[in-house]
Amino acid sequence: MPIRAIPTISDIERIAAVPDAVIRNLQITQCYHELALAMAERTGRTANWCTFATWASKQAGQTIRREDLGRALEASLGSQASTQEALHELARVARQLSARLGSEEIAALIRKVYDPQAAFVRSSAAVARGNLKVFAEIGREFARFYSACLQDQDYDEDKITLFCETLRPGEPPDGQDYLRQAFRNYYQGFFEVDKKQQTELLLLANLQIGYHEQTRLQPEINEALAAAVIAPDIFTRNLLQALRPNWGSLNDVIWYVLRLFGRLTDLDSAITAYLAAAQREAQHIVTESMMTIELPPQELLRLGDDLAAGFPPILEHVANVGLLALLAQIDPTPDSPSQSGAEFWGDLPDRIHFIADMFRCYQTRAELFEPPFSAEQTADLKEGRLPAGRL
Repeated sequence: MPIRAIPTISDIERIAAVPDAVIRNLQITQCYHELALAMAERTGRTANWCTFATWASKQAGQTIRREDLGRALEASLGSQASTQEALHELARVARQLSARLGSEEIAALIRKVYDPQAAFVRSSAAVARGNLKVFAEIGREFARFYSACLQDQDYDEDKITLFCETLRPGEPPDGQDYLRQAFRNYYQGFFEVDKKQQTELLLLANLQIGYHEQTRLQPEINEALAAAVIAPDIFTRNLLQALRPNWGSLNDVIWYVLRLFGRLTDLDSAITAYLAAAQREAQHIVTESMMTIELPPQELLRLGDDLAAGFPPILEHVANVGLLALLAQIDPTPDSPSQSGAEFWGDLPDRIHFIADMFRCYQTRAELFEPPFSAEQTADLKEGRLPAGRL
């Protein structure tokens, strides 16, 4: 095997402990790339789970760094007619509590109170936690697997059994049965001389880890997608404070008295209507931003669209019994990438369907092993510096 620096368990733990979420994400992305290359020394440039994780982590970095969505929310939120109508009605009702302000001034206050930038901060934090959660578990297991098994020149049943027995039994999110199966399939793939059988073993292992990973990520994905939601009582309190700053510390008391005597009924109804419209629109913007992934060379996939790429010839028809069984479980259209688009990324079966087809379509794309960053950027991020240029 060519001499290559293979990430160790210590490397994984060191990266996972980096406190800065932006730098940590960049180091995670680079580490996934290095883990992917290590596997490729045994299996060739057929994508493994770390290959796909490299580009998923790089895409997550855009959300973590809050590069695009904050501007998109500021620019687009409120552009839909239903949101504008609800905003103007809320401004009209709210003006009864602050006659000194005009309707447009109150509308500007309402937009400020909704605070779309804060929504993206919450989304960014959720994505960062998910990025770390997956890496700390699965990245560590790849490093451990490589340390124990990567150099084996002969199949050693006792060794792979011992490795798998250290993984927790049971279904995800708590159990690691799918990881047990996946690493056994990777190990078998090291020694498989038939290229089609090896490719199917690798795809099966990729999907087993993908299913485990996505099940574990469900809370963070839902939290990121729901980040645009603000509780009506918090919004109401903040709006009243903005409308009547002179109430000061008495704000909550006056708010309670007004509600007790029915003075906030119209305001509550207008707030409910506005939040419903604004949050629908904001969630659409957040979802659109999250539901993309760029694969090399410069291929942007919208996760809500059916995959345009077809299955490679070697995977058009599969024979591996385990792979057929898993596809029957997670892919409603196992013989075609049609209907693969995920309408709502927070729906686990929808998401897994897309991922299953994406893995199968791109399994043999050698371009996926391209470095995620330039040599200069890689040197900077490994030193804990934010690299210059497009990331």
